[in-house]
Amino acid sequence: MPPPPLSTLIAAGESLTLEFKSTFDKAAIESLVAFANAQGGTVLVGMSDNGGVQGVTLGKETLNEWLGQIKSATSPSIIPDLSAHTIDGRTIVAIEIAEFPVKPVSTKGRYYKRVASSNQALNPGEISDLYMQSLQVSWDAYPAHQATLADLSPQKIEQFVQQVNAGGRFWLGNADPMSALEKLHYITHGQPTWAAMLLFAKEPLRHHIHLGRFKTPTMIIDDRQITDTLFEAVEQAMRFIVSYVSVAFEFDGSIHRKERFAYPLPALREALLNAVVHRDYKDGSDIQVKIFDDRISIFSPGRLYAGLQLDELQHDNYRSRLRNKLVAEGFYLTTAIEKYGSGFIRIRDALRDYPDIRLDLEEISGGFSVTFTRLVSQPESQPESQPESVQLLVDHVLQLLAERPMSKKDISMALGQKAVSGQLNKIIRSLLAAGRIELTIPGKPQSRLQQYRLGAHRPDHGANPR
Repeated sequence: MPPPPLSTLIAAGESLTLEFKSTFDKAAIESLVAFANAQGGTVLVGMSDNGGVQGVTLGKETLNEWLGQIKSATSPSIIPDLSAHTIDGRTIVAIEIAEFPVKPVSTKGRYYKRVASSNQALNPGEISDLYMQSLQVSWDAYPAHQATLADLSPQKIEQFVQQVNAGGRFWLGNADPMSALEKLHYITHGQPTWAAMLLFAKEPLRHHIHLGRFKTPTMIIDDRQITDTLFEAVEQAMRFIVSYVSVAFEFDGSIHRKERFAYPLPALREALLNAVVHRDYKDGSDIQVKIFDDRISIFSPGRLYAGLQLDELQHDNYRSRLRNKLVAEGFYLTTAIEKYGSGFIRIRDALRDYPDIRLDLEEISGGFSVTFTRLVSQPESQPESQPESVQLLVDHVLQLLAERPMSKKDISMALGQKAVSGQLNKIIRSLLAAGRIELTIPGKPQSRLQQYRLGAHRPDHGANPR
């Protein structure tokens, strides 16, 4: 497709790929560097900031001199195309540069990127990211400093191998744990990569997921900090989120009731997976999940990667760009994610049945934020925070006690609650009265060693506390 006419470019104004300059100077070269580090672009010399044609005076060798200055002032040297044009009797020069294949490009030791219609200096982390993109490698593929194979958990690796084989996207067979990781490049030269440490370490790296239930921005009702390897951290965080998503029952004429959560759980899970898989692990900040009465936000450290723009995520044909290739591969092989670059498509699909939920995407404070906002307020009769449906919570408690006797505090922690809630107390009392659970030390309800277990005689219809 031929490029648009120059007049069309000028009428559109400065943008991600167009810059106006009244004269050729150091700032013009900085713009060319920013374009080379992004999607390419054009600097029009002889233009005012508002798009007016001022014109420039050219000598016989002016364009060659400008080209020489650009080459000598950039590293690696870039060679743009320069062409002179006449508009309304005045001369302007178009300097065009394509996206450079070897990044990052600098000028006089400084690196720039193009953001909207301005140039911004790259920080050290962004410089490193551009360099790795040029090599088509990612940070998580590098060997973890001072880590050894003894730092990995064979149990976690074996579980991973089983999930990969069951998923059907790759066959590892009966390979021993370390051989399986070598085959998938999680171990290189006998040393675990950063991805292997994030996914399989015995002692998880200190990358937290910090979750909170807020009444107001300054009033925290409940909070939890999760530090675990990534597969486990996602499941724990999702349990906490679900515990604070209210649920209603719908009846469609059949004998079975249908549960409808206030938010689409698949969309929340996709957003959480996106935060865990694509965050910048070189940044020591936490993933933050904030649950309010009317919204849930998930913040991930690290801005969008490799030049991906917010508006691109609004369309189903956006191109996936992976900051952590091996981490993403692990979640893909275990079928936790469907395919690269489909997360926001799946979120939008899930939201089609929730017209009362607005999705907001934002780059803020060095990271990326996804917010689900309820446009219709909850009924006043609904509890302030109703952890799941009552019956779901009853079933969960019974499932926990089927595994082993537990105290109230143990049950509360397993449910992702910071303290024993009033609702949990009601459920336990109702289950005791119904004979579905019993005390491990009958006759001593105040014993500090007291725990609960499944009752010896359980009726078919369980308690349903209100």
